[in-house]
Amino acid sequence: MIAPALLQGRDRYERVMDGWVDNTHEEAFTHTVALRDDDRAVELSVVALPSPTYLIREARCRPIDGALDPDVVAGIEKLAGAQLVGGLSRRVVELTGAGAGAAFVLGALVEVARLARQVAKLPRERAERAAGGDAWACWQLDTTGWIDLPNSCFTYSDAGRSLFGSRPVATPMEPDLYSPRPGQRRVFERRKVARLERLDGRLRLFHSMHDNVHGFEVTYEIDLATGRIVRAEHVTPRLPYMGICSEPQRKIAALLGETADGGLRQRIQVHLGGETGCAQLYDLTADLLKLLT
Repeated sequence: MIAPALLQGRDRYERVMDGWVDNTHEEAFTHTVALRDDDRAVELSVVALPSPTYLIREARCRPIDGALDPDVVAGIEKLAGAQLVGGLSRRVVELTGAGAGAAFVLGALVEVARLARQVAKLPRERAERAAGGDAWACWQLDTTGWIDLPNSCFTYSDAGRSLFGSRPVATPMEPDLYSPRPGQRRVFERRKVARLERLDGRLRLFHSMHDNVHGFEVTYEIDLATGRIVRAEHVTPRLPYMGICSEPQRKIAALLGETADGGLRQRIQVHLGGETGCAQLYDLTADLLKLLT
């Protein structure tokens, strides 16, 4: 039977992330994440260059509530010179150790890295092409503004690109995301809520994400006796490219009947990720599965 450590002594667990990006420097952004649950709360702030380097210039962390090992705070400050790219998690573990709050702070840093993929510093005259909701112009800005977007999901694959002009495509993208005004605060804002809940012989997993360009509310239910997923559904009131991003959303149904075991986090890469999938749906699901361990 599935028995998440986070539900020991309680039937409900909730984690809330509030993140935002400020255009504080000529060449860099300040990404801030406030992460909290029933046991602790922390705030992590990182000054970093945008794509293509994602170079960290400064990082700091402070406890808001609950225990946080001083070595964790000191370790985060040593991240200057690292990059918000693959392999950073290992470096964080090396610097912060396994003291109180270390894993929680690592989760906050992952969210910072995700924020860094939402804003760019393109020339303003190019960014103005996003005015008026021209989806094709925005897609072109995306694939030049962020080095890691091409082929990262269906929308940025050749198959996704081919759909432009064949159907109506709507986008909420706007010029400030590509070229913020000097000193602009809250260029990008995001809130995520992850929840585990035992209910009537099932474990319900919920994860929502709402920001300037995304709206996701994902729900899974696992039969506690068998460990199998018996409900897998979500709603997406806002997508970067409605009409194209909509295509891979149906893949969530592939998780029905899957067993929520230690290997599921690898298997969902095939089900939800890659060039035929949705990176956001994959991340939201993967993060929920992490909460089960």
